[in-house]
Amino acid sequence: MKKTISLLLMSFMGLVGTYAWAGSAREDTVDRLQNSVDVLHAIMSTPDKGIPEEVLSNAKCILVVPDLIKGGFIFGGKHGRGVASCRTAEGWSAPAFVSVGGGSWGLQIGVEGVDLVMLVMNDRGFQHLLSSKFELTGEGSVAAGPVGRHASAGTDWKMNTEVLTYSRSKGVFAGLTLEGAVVQQDDDSTSAIYGKDMEFRNILSGKVSTPKSADAFLKAVSDAGQQAHIAEVKEDKK
Repeated sequence: MKKTISLLLMSFMGLVGTYAWAGSAREDTVDRLQNSVDVLHAIMSTPDKGIPEEVLSNAKCILVVPDLIKGGFIFGGKHGRGVASCRTAEGWSAPAFVSVGGGSWGLQIGVEGVDLVMLVMNDRGFQHLLSSKFELTGEGSVAAGPVGRHASAGTDWKMNTEVLTYSRSKGVFAGLTLEGAVVQQDDDSTSAIYGKDMEFRNILSGKVSTPKSADAFLKAVSDAGQQAHIAEVKEDKK
């Protein structure tokens, strides 16, 4: 009898632990979504010190990894977690959750409060992202993004580079050298928000509905892209 009671108690505690972990994972992921919204708002509010309008308006996907140090990116495995969304025929896709680890980092890494922003600029980069796991290898794959209201005409960001990378510290964006990092699906966060495993490709291709908890993030992504496009059109008309 005592053995049966002990087994029941162990099972009960296991269930409690599982629900507690699920609740914590969801809470952490929702916080990450909100922090990513803050980063996107910063992009829109600092055009002269941020990501160029034509770069942002031409980006096929946006990935935001907020609070790198808080996520243990510098200390404890060089690992951060973030959120991604890609353009589809119907608008921006539901958020896909990513982890980023490894790689060779630029000088700003190590500054408290650094955020990472990655912009996928062409179809080749988009297909690599859809593979659920890819390495940023340089040689046209990844480059430090240009900064300021407009990108220099001498750069080849639009034609060749798959991913442009930025860091953000104290409200200022800077191009970030990021080679050798591996970007892959964050399964734990995906399950925490969607309630089950979801195919990375299906999410980013627009085949998955946006959960209510991600509405603010999708609005911020859409607003950033739209604001950049409007600003670019106005500049072209001058």
